[in-house]
Amino acid sequence: MREVAALLVAVAAAAAQPAAAFDLEGHRGARGLAPENTLAAFRRALAIGVTTLETDLAVTRDGVLVLSHDPRLNPEIVRGPDGAWIAAPGPAIGTLALADLRHYDVGRIDPASKYAAQFPRQQAADGERFPTLAELFALVRTNGKPVRLNLETKIDPTRPGDTVDPGTFARLAVDALRDAGFLDRATLQSFDWRTLREAKKLAPSLRTACLTIESAGNDTVQPAGDAPSPWTAGLDLRLYGGSVPKLAHAAGCVVWSPFWRNATSERIAQAHALGLEVLPWTVNDPADMARLIEAGVDGLITDYPDRLRDVMAAKGLPLP
Repeated sequence: MREVAALLVAVAAAAAQPAAAFDLEGHRGARGLAPENTLAAFRRALAIGVTTLETDLAVTRDGVLVLSHDPRLNPEIVRGPDGAWIAAPGPAIGTLALADLRHYDVGRIDPASKYAAQFPRQQAADGERFPTLAELFALVRTNGKPVRLNLETKIDPTRPGDTVDPGTFARLAVDALRDAGFLDRATLQSFDWRTLREAKKLAPSLRTACLTIESAGNDTVQPAGDAPSPWTAGLDLRLYGGSVPKLAHAAGCVVWSPFWRNATSERIAQAHALGLEVLPWTVNDPADMARLIEAGVDGLITDYPDRLRDVMAAKGLPLP
């Protein structure tokens, strides 16, 4: 009888625990509202009230982790010391020391670019430089709420010369998180799952998220002929019945983060049955946000965290 009573107490205690909060993630800070991956964008996202700041990692020539989506300087968002937009992509961030990288301004989009037309609400912040991960840690520490970080290793297995190798990338990321005391409030995500598996060897408790996309022009999970996809760390989708959630689970991820169009109700249910959280990217239309919330996702990554807060409020979800 004592065992039964203890079990009933445990069940009641579990039922009394609040459900996990819906994860409102600001993509590259808040790219729709402020220049991507800048301290200005992260401040904007924090002011709106996100639960997680999503950003991208690159490594300089002198081994410093900086925040950049592109492994090479992007002419659509980068101006040189003379204030002019750089003429062509490059050089690779990995070929520049941090001091050299600091000469470039990333505080606005080139208004003549197609990219600028996608984000008409983005407010420029001239003078913004490529932030270091350490600077993001410092900013988050000043925030009154326990905001998490979702850090993506930007590495491409088909372009090995653009970045450091997966093992080095993983070690730098894990060491930075551990030294800053952020290991338990961060997720490491990547399309290149090699970095995730290397990171788990160094820090088994670290949350990892398997990013995927399946589209006509870009598919990171389909096998390449007789071989597995180069993005899935040697895991072959065919050995998991064609199930991407099962593939992500086999990679040791706790989060499956698909392109939002690939997140169907059936796949979301399958991922949950495997114990995976589902966090689609990058969802900017309120109708799509509402549909995915109804389908049961655990959070969303968006360029417009203000829009997602409004949808969450309309759905009766607790706001951060």
